[in-house]
Amino acid sequence: MTDPASAQAAAGFNPLRSKLIRVAYRMLGSVADAEDIVQDAFIRWMHVDRDEVRVPEAFLRRMVMRLCLDQLKSARHQRETYIGPWLPDPVVEEEEREDVTLPLMLALERLSPLERAAFLLHDVFGLDFEEVAATIQREPAACRQLAARARTHVRESRPRFRVEKARGLELAKAFFEASRSGDMGALGALLADDVSLHADGGGKRPAARLPVLGFERVMKVHAWLARLFREKRSTFVRVGFINGLPGFVTLEADGELQTTALEIEDSKVAAIYVVRNPDKLRHLH
Repeated sequence: MTDPASAQAAAGFNPLRSKLIRVAYRMLGSVADAEDIVQDAFIRWMHVDRDEVRVPEAFLRRMVMRLCLDQLKSARHQRETYIGPWLPDPVVEEEEREDVTLPLMLALERLSPLERAAFLLHDVFGLDFEEVAATIQREPAACRQLAARARTHVRESRPRFRVEKARGLELAKAFFEASRSGDMGALGALLADDVSLHADGGGKRPAARLPVLGFERVMKVHAWLARLFREKRSTFVRVGFINGLPGFVTLEADGELQTTALEIEDSKVAAIYVVRNPDKLRHLH
């Protein structure tokens, strides 16, 4: 039987849980870590004098952001020892989200934790600098500087060419068919000259240890993969938007899921992001 205090705490917290997970995920790039952070915040919330909290959402957002900042002190070391390219956990949705796309999340990785927090809170979630300052415990002027520095670094990661939803999903399906069937002509027609391929296996499944850069190299990799797919073809699971980019989920020959997200510029695939690390795909089962 749930005690009244716990029920009261849950009643105020649960309607905000998804928003808080969204904040934490955009800071950490990990679904599991974001869920853990938010659960930690709930445990702390149960011991707060909630009658003294005027705006629960703001209070809890501050708590979650501070927990994320603490987490990043150790997470940054983990990134440095990560095997191969690191990509954020794939979040697959039916609708496109434009606020934080996968390329932008990768750009955020290059920022300091405080720059990332200031940018997300102000530029993405729309908070004024007084609230940002209260959240990350810095002066408003310092928060403005943090956000400005972050903005300079991530400006190039904003989509320059917005692809219409249906067209993006159409290109994702075409990419799947061409890459799995071995139709190199069809595949080549989809790719930009400066296309890049980024594969995150985390050392747990085969994946390129470095990004593959340029049309010829990416085509060579897919020609090699096509030979494998002829023997062990992957199964299409669904199409959708993966961290804001059109893409698809597949079930590979080894029985594991995989996501492929495509950055589209001027109707061409400019970057391919493949997540194979099973630890990052558990939430999709």
